[in-house]
Amino acid sequence: MTLTKLEPLDEERFVLHFEEGVTLRCGPKEVLDFSLRPGLTLEGEAWEKLEDACAYWAVRRQAAELISRRAMSAGEVRRKLRDKGASPLHAEMAAAWLLDLGAIDEGAYAAMVVRHYAAKGCGKRRLEEELYRHQVPREHWEEALASLPDSREALDALVQKKLHAAPMDRDGLRKLAASLVRRGYAWEEVRSAIARNVSQEDNDFDD
Repeated sequence: MTLTKLEPLDEERFVLHFEEGVTLRCGPKEVLDFSLRPGLTLEGEAWEKLEDACAYWAVRRQAAELISRRAMSAGEVRRKLRDKGASPLHAEMAAAWLLDLGAIDEGAYAAMVVRHYAAKGCGKRRLEEELYRHQVPREHWEEALASLPDSREALDALVQKKLHAAPMDRDGLRKLAASLVRRGYAWEEVRSAIARNVSQEDNDFDD
């Protein structure tokens, strides 16, 4: 395949025009690495390597764009790149590139996920589910979860908010307890919180 034209779009992007209307896009590194110039002919393995390098260049640009929009874990970046058509290898390489650059900080991202969902009133189990869903490596979970405020205070605030909104009978307390368990709090934590905030006569809701 013979290169007929090397067209710069800007300082970071080039369009490579080959015979028979074939085009590829790449960056300045690929131009230098392959010594690209009009008239150059690439065949067989050399052509395949150029195609692969140009494909990875495009994936790397996608990865940089993704992380510029919002913080992500490396796992999320890999998944989104694969969803966009990147090969598993290129997705892995691009995520590793972002980690090496410091554009992805798994520990900081884990802490951010925990803060976000804790502020929504979620308990530890739900927070662990969110860390898993956001593909945060497990080695960062413990430190992020250690920053959680006392669950007793959080639960008391949630229970008091519901009690102030409307009086509750035992059936209402059962529903409140079930909703708090769904938020990720342990049953015993929930039962204790309700016991602290309602009268003894009413808090035997699980009898």
